[in-house]
Amino acid sequence: MYAISDRLERLPFSRFHFKLLIIGGLGLAFEALDAGIIAFILPSLREQWGLTGGQAGWIASSTYVGFLVGALLSGLLGDRFGRKVVMMWSLVLFCVATFVNAFATNFHEFYVLRMIAGVGMGAEGAIVAPYLTEFVSSRYRGRFTGALAGFFSFGFVLSALLGYFVVPTGPSGWRHLMVIAALPVVFLLWMRRALFESPRWLEQVGRHDEAARVCDAIEAQVKGAHGPSLPVPQASRDRAAPARPVERNSFFSGLALLFTSQYRRTTIVVWVFWIAVIFCYYAFLVWIPSLLVSKGFTVTKSFSFTILIYLAQIPGYYSAAYLNDRIGRKHTILAYMAVACLAALGLASASGDTQIVLYSMLLSFGMNGVIAGQYTYTAEVYPTSIRATGMGTASALARIGSIASPTIVGAAYPVLGFGGVFLMITAVLFVGGTGILFFGKNTQGVTLESINE
Repeated sequence: MYAISDRLERLPFSRFHFKLLIIGGLGLAFEALDAGIIAFILPSLREQWGLTGGQAGWIASSTYVGFLVGALLSGLLGDRFGRKVVMMWSLVLFCVATFVNAFATNFHEFYVLRMIAGVGMGAEGAIVAPYLTEFVSSRYRGRFTGALAGFFSFGFVLSALLGYFVVPTGPSGWRHLMVIAALPVVFLLWMRRALFESPRWLEQVGRHDEAARVCDAIEAQVKGAHGPSLPVPQASRDRAAPARPVERNSFFSGLALLFTSQYRRTTIVVWVFWIAVIFCYYAFLVWIPSLLVSKGFTVTKSFSFTILIYLAQIPGYYSAAYLNDRIGRKHTILAYMAVACLAALGLASASGDTQIVLYSMLLSFGMNGVIAGQYTYTAEVYPTSIRATGMGTASALARIGSIASPTIVGAAYPVLGFGGVFLMITAVLFVGGTGILFFGKNTQGVTLESINE
């Protein structure tokens, strides 16, 4: 008998894995779409409802409050009840709340519904990477998970295009945009109904027969694309024994496991890294249209340049996904973080329109390369028993950064100015990268079961 990991490790990349990538990635694209559209509908809301700067900042942060709750709960629930069920219900919550949000009539209704939608998308974003990572071989896990994170870029680009073409159509343009963001999720739910539960998770919780049946079904699909036979599984030599089910005394016991002596340093490094990166990411992406307007651009021109800036995310994600398996996650993160820091410093001293847009595109490229490495790394550094909890808590804590960043940037801009905001971003990125530089693990080419041995 072979362990589930031995059977999965020997599988070549196939149509089955590509389908997983597309179906899982579309969920992240919708999360990014939901996060990105707020930058384009906020000017309309401020005008229609007479919002103060403080109220606008609260709305900009509302989704991320929900993200925090959703990400934390999805990790705990995913490790206890399974990845797939959490992933499906999180999308249902997001879809319903976003659709109803299109009919909000005031600040308070909009804020509450945005938070509820954020719970759904926070759960979705935190559970997808641990779930899909558990299906793929260590040979291409870095490229796979990095490419998965790349779907964020398509969502942000789509949000910019929709913001450019739909919002200016009239006073109800922002309402139409909310409906457009919600309805495609119904189709994605239909696509996901046929997905398997993670066989690694099934094995870890003691459901060995079910895990074996899932592996049989996966192998049958892979054989259909690669011929009648598959490579013979090789028993792992770098693991003493298959993973044993972890006893949990309470629902929150997984959180306590993150701070045992074996994982404490990893947890602290990952949390600081996520808070720093997500703070800078959303400080930049949420406020860039408004910051460009403040530099003298028209709203239409600002939205046009924002589309270019969002397009720079795509090569950032996918070049980093390639490098994940070439130079390792740690070095990929540090390389792209250096690019982002240099671009932020360039923006701090930029003067002309061309410089501002080019440095913004370079910052977008670098930041999203960092996130491609970040998603891959975090989904690997914890064992199956607490993988979703580890990813969920990191994502949840990072929402402190995304909640605070719109408000902090809004308050800091009148004091620090355009250049000062990007000097602040550089400093925060530097802090986040320091922990990875000195304490990051090497996960390149190592099976998930062996990383913590």
